[in-house]
Parts: sequence; structure tokens; C-alpha cells
Amino acid sequence: MNFLRDCKEGMLIFDGAMGTMLQKSGLKVGALPEIYNIEHPELIQQIHERFVRAGAQVVTTNTFQANELKLKDSIYSLEEIIEGGIKVAKASGAPYVALDIGPLGQMMKPLGEISFDRAYDIFKRQVQAGVKAGADCILIETISDLYEAKAAILAAKENSDLPVLCTMTFQEDGRTFTGTDPMTATLVLQSLGVDALGVNCSLGPKEMLPILSDILKYAKVPVMVQSNAGLPRLEGDDTIFPASPEEFALYGREMAELGVGILGGCCGTTPEHIQALKKAVFQINSPERKVERVTCACSPTKTVILDGRTTVIGERINPTGKKRLKEALRNNQLEVLVAEAIDQSNAGAQVLDVNVGLPEIDEVAVLKEVIMGIQEVVDTPLQIDSVNVEAMEAAARIYNGKPIINSVNGKEAVMAAVFPIAKKYGATLIGLTLDDKGIPETAEERIQIAKTIMERAKAYGIPKEDLIIDCLVMTASAQQSVVKETIKAVSLVKSELGLKTSLGVSNVSFGLPNRELLNRTFLATALAAGLDAPIMDPLSKEMMDTIEAFRVLNNEDQEAMAFIRRFKNNTKSIEAPVQSSKDLKTMIIEGRKTEVAAAVDLLLQNESPFEIIETYFIPALDQVGKEYEVGDLFLPQLLRAAETVKAGLAVIKASSFEKMPELDRGSILLATVKGDIHDIGKNIVKMLMENYGFQIIDLGRDVDPQLIVETIKKNNIRLVGLSALMTTTVKNMQLTIKMIKEEAPHCKVMVGGAVLNEEYAQMIGADYYTVDGQAGIRIAKAFFKGSLI
Repeated sequence: MNFLRDCKEGMLIFDGAMGTMLQKSGLKVGALPEIYNIEHPELIQQIHERFVRAGAQVVTTNTFQANELKLKDSIYSLEEIIEGGIKVAKASGAPYVALDIGPLGQMMKPLGEISFDRAYDIFKRQVQAGVKAGADCILIETISDLYEAKAAILAAKENSDLPVLCTMTFQEDGRTFTGTDPMTATLVLQSLGVDALGVNCSLGPKEMLPILSDILKYAKVPVMVQSNAGLPRLEGDDTIFPASPEEFALYGREMAELGVGILGGCCGTTPEHIQALKKAVFQINSPERKVERVTCACSPTKTVILDGRTTVIGERINPTGKKRLKEALRNNQLEVLVAEAIDQSNAGAQVLDVNVGLPEIDEVAVLKEVIMGIQEVVDTPLQIDSVNVEAMEAAARIYNGKPIINSVNGKEAVMAAVFPIAKKYGATLIGLTLDDKGIPETAEERIQIAKTIMERAKAYGIPKEDLIIDCLVMTASAQQSVVKETIKAVSLVKSELGLKTSLGVSNVSFGLPNRELLNRTFLATALAAGLDAPIMDPLSKEMMDTIEAFRVLNNEDQEAMAFIRRFKNNTKSIEAPVQSSKDLKTMIIEGRKTEVAAAVDLLLQNESPFEIIETYFIPALDQVGKEYEVGDLFLPQLLRAAETVKAGLAVIKASSFEKMPELDRGSILLATVKGDIHDIGKNIVKMLMENYGFQIIDLGRDVDPQLIVETIKKNNIRLVGLSALMTTTVKNMQLTIKMIKEEAPHCKVMVGGAVLNEEYAQMIGADYYTVDGQAGIRIAKAFFKGSLI
């Protein structure tokens, strides 16, 4: 047997929902199913055997929550539980056993407290235990944070030789909880070297079909789907997944015909579902998919594709020739670089080059910190720019998404050092046309170096689309005759090699007067020759005007809509948008924490704390919330704005001349219900509500209903927010609501969580349903104003 061969040839069937089967066998709400690997191995084996008899070729171990965070109170070690899980899975007679690795259950930085290295270590321990116990492959599933997926994938690939599969979970809006879309997830996961990727949980098979279109469009590896048996609903005391085996199989057949090569089931799927699925797809040969291969860079929430549109790479985060940036780096004032990132993104840069190369600083540490700091604030993909290989790898490792690395060249030592980094971390790579002999004068010689780079990249397993060639710009002041060779080389790279091109445009004018004129003229010439990604200053109005004009003439800007918007009120060039240091509301929206603190300190000289909060803080939070709800901003930006408000509030609280006003807009009790150890969503709601001035009593997670009722009575609470992530704990949510209605009838209840919807909330007796934290804010504001009953 060969798992990878079977994965790529024909249809591979995974099992269904272990949790569903255990609940039917009497698993108590809130109990860790993984304990059964040791205490009731015969039951786990029987469930595996039922799925194997139903047609599953792969069974996943009962280790979904077997990490050191969730097992911290267990009497058994993680290694014992994983060993037991693999042992009983193998005893089932399944052809293959997949080590099942689920999410950490806590958010990673910058959204939470878990660092990338800490997450990696947690996953590493699981992988090592699984390898030792004899797993055939590793399934990383139900991941909603792309950064967490990266940590898990690296842990799996660096600590085993097993095939690695990774599936993410998406919401009905087509994005993960942290804002990643299917295309971005696909491009990033496959760049990290997974053997299969896809989607599982959260949605039923019908709801997953739209998400699959982008995955199938861009996935070069087999695509895997494990959907729920429909969207859950409550019938009496039971959580029901409504999709019958026949309906489930019907959608499975449709997915197989679209090109999905690996199918199984998630929540609510039984051996009967898997049996029907196997029968429906048994004789289907998945069609050969036409995969779209793109040159791209990705952040967690945005993908920039270089194909067919001029891509501006912002050059300003580079200390060369910039006294202010040099001083900022020497003094560790990294917020200066973050501000540059915001300004360039606002001005139209689609990728940001990040270079911190100063000999007197620790480039490895600083580059990592700057990359993380910028990614916390902007969703623009980044280009890691360094000649320090150690710094380059450190930055590529902690980068969230698919970066561009700037750069490799034709020198043997450089190629040997840089290609493995680009391959391992899935980066797009810029290749400079210089080698051990230097920079050739002629275009033809530069093309030969580009060919060498392309061939060597292929030998390392780096696909053609992950390579961009920089033909190098010479200064017109010193090498005037060579400037035209660069333009010629760009054209040859496009026509002979079919690769994307990049140039550091402003180098051409060094040492000459009227640099803007030379830069924009050279830019226009290079664009006409086929330049795809100019590295330039997006805050230069002349340069950006040239870009916008070229996009019209090159048929990139359909109907000249962007051009018209830019110039509709002015027939002349307009200034690129530059951040106003006095606009506190905009600072909050953009997450400029340091600048907000300084601005608040200045405003306190003339305005009261209450005026600042009401005039700037609340309107800014409202605007961020609205943009979040319509999908213009995502969870990282929402939380960054909330943290920025906290920074401003800290300045107000520290001011000695006036006491910070108590903005008691109302008291709210928050809790995750009994049996549920997840509190990510609740913690987000808490942060947002506190910033709006609500007084929060947070009882934490796994909270007994009686404690909730007692706290309501003791503090005369009028509004409670309850959270549940697992379908198994919705029963406890219903019980808690029932007790509140009986013992504290004056109190209203709002509920939220991944397993809930409006209908579900009504069925369990809740007064209000919150789809996210911003909806919770809206409900709370209306409730305490008396406009909700």
C-alpha cells in the first residue's frame, strides 16, 4: 500500500464523525473523548471498525484535542493518549491510519497570546508521538487561522516523513473566522508543501460547494472535503444534523465530479453516511483539473496576483539613504516602519518591500519583529528584502502567508543558500541577473543568468510561477548606455522565458537632478517593455499617476474607472493620500497605537476625556465595526483597532489633571457554558464591549449554570452573553437559559458561537442571537437604550 499514490490516483474515502458516534454511546457533555483511547479502547475500536466496514480506507485517530493545552488536567500524558488512539485505529483493520490534529483552542498572536514558536512546539510534540506510534499520515483539520495551519504544517514536515493533509474550516460568508478566503488558503497551504488540502466542518455539503470553486481552481495537490451532515438544529434535547446518508452522498458525488479526490465526513456523519458516499463515488474517476498557476504574494486575508495587472511594490521601508529610518532602527522605534507600511498601503502599494539592513543592529531579531508588527496592522502582502540568509529564513518562517523573498542571484553560493529557504516556506522569489562575474552589460548576458536561475530553481522543486526576474537598473549618471539594456532584458525575459519581472525603478536617477522626471519616464518605458512589478515610492504622485495612466492604456483598468475616480475633480495630478497626524479617528481605524497615544496626550490639553472618547474613540470603533460587517475589514483589523483604543484610554487614565470618567453604559455578564473549554469568541466580545464602555463580568469558560444564575442575582445583571463552540454543549446552553428564565426572569440572554444560528438560538430560548462581536455591541447598545425588549 502507498498512501500518496492512492491519494493521487482515484478516490480516497475517509471516515466520519467520531464525536457523533461517541455521543450516541454515552459520552458525557464536556468530557474529553480522547480519554476513551485508554479507558474504553474497545468502544473506539468498534467505531473505527464500523467505518471500515462502511468503506472508509482511512480512519482518523481519536486525538482531535490531544494537545498539551487541552490535556493539561488529564491524568494521562499526551503520548499515552496518542499511542492508544493509533493502536486501536490500527486494530480496526483500516488500510491507513491518520493522526488527527485539531486546532489549539487558543488564538495565536497577534490575536491571542500563543506565539508562533509555542504553537509549533505544541504541534511538534503531537507529531512526534504520532510518528512513534506508527501513524500512516497526518491530518491537520478544522483550522480557522492560517498562521496556526502554518505552525502545524512545519511541525509535521520537520518532524516526520509522513504525508501531510490540511483542511480549514470556513464560515457561510466564505472566509475563515480570522478572515482567510479559500484562494488564499489554497495558495499558502500548497506552497508549504502539503500533500492534500481542503475544507472540513462548519458547513453542510450544499454550503461547501461555493467554497470549493476557488480551491479546485488553484489547488495543484489533491483536494479533500469532509463536510458536516448538514447544518445542525435542535429537536427536543437532541442536536440533529439533518442531511440523510442519501443526501450527503448525492453532494459527495457532485464534488467528486468537480474534481475532489478525497472525501469523508465531519460532524453528524455516521457509518451509514460513509457507506452511501462510498457507493455514490465508487466508480467515479475524478476529472483532470485545469489548475490555474499564478505568481502571487499572500497575507492572511489578501492575495495579490501579478498576472495581468501592474503590481506596485512599495520601496520606502529601507534605511538606505534614509536618516529617519536609520535612527528609528538604531533606537528600536519600529512603529516608524509600521507607519510607513500604513502610508504606502493607503497610497496604493499592493506589496511592501521590508528591508532593515543596518550593520549595527541585530537584523535577524529586528526583521522578525518588523514583519510581525507590520502584519498586525496592514493586510498588504510583504516582500522580505535581505542579503542576510539567517534573517531571511527567520522572517520567512514567522511570516503569515506567502511572502516574496528579495532576493537570489546567479552566484552559486547564493543559490545554494536561498533556494532551500524559498522552497521550504513556499515563497515567491526575486532573481537578480548578476553572478560571480558581476552585472553583465548586455541584455543577452542577463538573460543567460535568468535562465540559470530558472533551471536551478526547477531542480529545487520551485515552480516557474514562483520566480520573478529583476534585470537590475543601472544609474543613468554613471552607466547611461546600459540603461536601455535593462529595458531590453525585461522584454526578453517576458518573451523568451515567460517569467514575471521586477525592477527597482528609482535607481536609474541616482546622482542626477529632477529625479522624479527621470523615474517616471523610465517607469513608463519599462512598463511598455513588460515590467510587471515596479519597486517604487507609492507616495510619489508622479509615479502613481504614471501607474494609473498605464493601467488604462494597457487595458488593466476596465472602462478607466480607477483613473476617473483618481482625477474626477482635478485634471492635474493629485497628491497620493498621506496620513494626517491630526486625524485621531483615522489613526484608530488604521491601528496606529503609538501615534494615537501621542495624539490623545495632545488633545487632553484642550478637550476633556469624555469628549475625546465620544468624539473620536466611539465613532472610530463604529466605523471599523461597520467595515467588518460588510467584509471590508477582518478580525485582525477589528482587534487591532480595539487595542489601539486601549492605548488611548491608557493615556487618559494616566493623565493627572482629570479623573477618567466611568462610562458605565451597562453591566453584562459573559460566560462559555458548562462543558465547553473554548472562549476565543467570548474574549473578543469582551474586549470590544469594554472599549464601548460596558462593564463586563467575565466568568470564563466551562461555567456551571448555577454560578451564572447566582452572579446575575448578586450583581443585578440585566443582560447575559453565553457562548458555545461545540454542538455537544448547546444542550448546556439551553439548560442555562432555562435556569435564568426561571430564577432571574428580568435578565435577557444573547448567545453566540460557531454552532449557532438565528433559528437555533430561538429554539433554545435565547432572546438575541449574535453572529459576531460587532452584532453583540449593536444588541447591547440598543438594549441599554431601551429600544430592545
